[in-house]
Amino acid sequence: MTSPETDPELPTLIDGQLTLRPWRDSNDSRSVVNFVVEYAGAPAGTAEIRDRGDRVGELSWAVFSPYQRRGIGTKAVRMLVRYGFDELEMERLEAYVEPDNLGSIRVASRAGLRHEGLLRRHKTTDAGRPDSVLLARLREDPEPMSREGLIPLLNSWLPRKRVIAQVLVRDTAGRVLMCELTYKRDWDLPGGVVEVGESPRQGARRELVEELGSQVPIRVGPLLGIDWLPAWRGWDDACTFVFDGGCHPPEILVGLVLESRELKRVAFLDSAEVAERCTSATQQRIAALLARGATGTQYLEGGRPA
Repeated sequence: MTSPETDPELPTLIDGQLTLRPWRDSNDSRSVVNFVVEYAGAPAGTAEIRDRGDRVGELSWAVFSPYQRRGIGTKAVRMLVRYGFDELEMERLEAYVEPDNLGSIRVASRAGLRHEGLLRRHKTTDAGRPDSVLLARLREDPEPMSREGLIPLLNSWLPRKRVIAQVLVRDTAGRVLMCELTYKRDWDLPGGVVEVGESPRQGARRELVEELGSQVPIRVGPLLGIDWLPAWRGWDDACTFVFDGGCHPPEILVGLVLESRELKRVAFLDSAEVAERCTSATQQRIAALLARGATGTQYLEGGRPA
């Protein structure tokens, strides 16, 4: 194997004491540009940009142990990003980092690469077939340290918590309107997951119309309670907003047009039927909200007052 040599066809990138000096092994594809990262004239690491086609580049880098935690990796990747956009005319730059490699994730983030997701068992490596975090930056993305760039960058890493909106509807006998669902055995209150950009109240109303038809005579009233649900059976944790759907005669169910893909049937259930057909968390949530009286909005965790 031929030892790497400086490639005179490629530019040397310099920023203060940091230099990215291009080199190419005789076995390298022309679609790969390698750099030796030099700090104060000494080799401090390596950096690479690989042309994936369609104006997409993949970044990779490594900083030698004596030079880590000095900001060298961040500055080198920022220089690599600028080179990819300005000289190679890339439209998108990507990096794939193992989830436990927090140092490289921080470097990529500080260079403006946003978190786009987790790729499970992404590709085979010497360590097997680990997961990869996908990070990417587009040509038009603002600089990461500007206000316009920092907010979406941080937002890409912030936790996403599922929000569910439900409606508690009673009849004149004190029973609660419940739904038998097609995709699980347990009955539940009408409602569902709130969509991105949608308020919980809007989500509750949309779900009522989708599940029970556009002629459903139920108004989404005041918020009765918020129930935080811990992770359960493969689901991440979530917050459930339960709104008051009022008290109605049982005849309101006549003529409803149910969403057949999600609902088998709806019915007003008494407490014994709720206990028989619902999960314990749903039972506890309903019981706590019915017992609240005029105490205002109730906060629950797993259906229980916290």
